Amino acid sequence: MRAPVLDDAIAASDLDSEVRRDLRGLQKETAETVARHLVAAGSLVDDDPQLALEHARYARRRASRIAVVREASGIVAYHAGEWTEALGELRAARRMGGGPGHLALMADIERALGRPERALELTRGPEVADLAPADRIELLIVAAGARRDLGELDAAIVGLQVPDLDPVRRDPWSARLFYAYADNLLAAGREADAVQWFVHAHDADVEGETDAAARIAELTGEELESADDITFGEEEYPLDDLSAGEADVSTAVEDVVDPGSPDPGPPDPAGSDPDASDPDALDPEPVVDQGGSDDETSTGSGPVPAEDAATTGDTDVNEAATGPDIDAERPDAR
Repeated sequence: MRAPVLDDAIAASDLDSEVRRDLRGLQKETAETVARHLVAAGSLVDDDPQLALEHARYARRRASRIAVVREASGIVAYHAGEWTEALGELRAARRMGGGPGHLALMADIERALGRPERALELTRGPEVADLAPADRIELLIVAAGARRDLGELDAAIVGLQVPDLDPVRRDPWSARLFYAYADNLLAAGREADAVQWFVHAHDADVEGETDAAARIAELTGEELESADDITFGEEEYPLDDLSAGEADVSTAVEDVVDPGSPDPGPPDPAGSDPDASDPDALDPEPVVDQGGSDDETSTGSGPVPAEDAATTGDTDVNEAATGPDIDAERPDAR
């Protein structure tokens, strides 16, 4: 594989220091090359995800045994819509590095591949307890989306009724949680409640992560200048879980993903394509890193994703070692 062209302005020193530390096991020249391609991937992933993927794949070929490289490669593949490849890379990164990994991304990929049952299985794993609060909320959002894929609209709504679903809260994840709740209310036919929660999302969205204002305009026929422009009567607030106060989000994940029903067990692989059922079994082409090959992974894209999979978010490839805050999209908010 020919290396994609690097801009002279791209420097290895621009890579996150923790990631550079993980590259120390490589020869110096190789480490610098890999670092520069990771920087290039991170800088391109929003505007040109396909070119970013070329850089990530090249870095992966040169350093396939480094967990953060596989992680970054998986995240960029997710951005580019290469679902099977992304899942294989993220699985490999988890095997190498341990920890909960990007559970929400992996679950969202399972949704995109048309396997919501497998997405729900990921929300039941013991690793959920190790997730940071923001990552648990993202996993709740994906779990709600999986329930919605299965037609379980009430379960999707109830699954998001956690203590964080409080309109006065302003956590980093509040806007996305409020938006996801509004979107699921709308899917269940509760338009008035949905508009109110879109307003809450708009009010909390100081970073512009959602299109809540556009959704409000679509539903009301009026452009929203501020949250004060829309007034409501007494709000029905049937959120029993909100009174729980200190209830843990991870408990909510466990309660939501299987509200009283038996574990469905592993679903049948999607179709008859072995690539779709086992992303780890694939590899784009021989790897030429310094220590030989490692876990094999896929570069083939999966089926067309669910219509709302893989939407907004912020994950930065240059900070892959620090977890899900790296410049790849977060799971969808539906």
